[in-house]
Amino acid sequence: MAIRLSEKNVLQSLGGPFGAVIVKNGKVIAKSANKVTSSNDPTAHAEVAAIRLACKKLKTFDLSGCIVYTSCEPCPMCLGALYWARVDTIYYGNTKKDAAKIDFDDQFIYEELDKKMNDRKLPIIQLLRDEAQQAFQLWEKSPMKIDY
Repeated sequence: MAIRLSEKNVLQSLGGPFGAVIVKNGKVIAKSANKVTSSNDPTAHAEVAAIRLACKKLKTFDLSGCIVYTSCEPCPMCLGALYWARVDTIYYGNTKKDAAKIDFDDQFIYEELDKKMNDRKLPIIQLLRDEAQQAFQLWEKSPMKIDY
């Protein structure tokens, strides 16, 4: 199903050749293809879009008990999102090397993550830490705090 979504996405010019399906207890909860170019949203990868749909349908941010089927090995952003969503298992078709061969190459991100912040291509500069700490202190004491 994820592979068919990826193919359909290309044939209909809706986005990149990626599809994802989220299943819980043997039932499809959500499915999506890549919508980056059609939505002008660089985070609208198939896995992230499917996570958003599944969470909305299940009314939870915790997708424990869910299995993800994706047409390609998740990129760093999607893999991070899948960890945060707490899915149980990920099954994938194409590898990240296969994706790189068609110009979807995330290797530079993996390399950047291994570097010290000061050595990365994208400047990442800390400022106003003391002011930013206020929100964290409020969160620690909040009676509405929800762990995730």
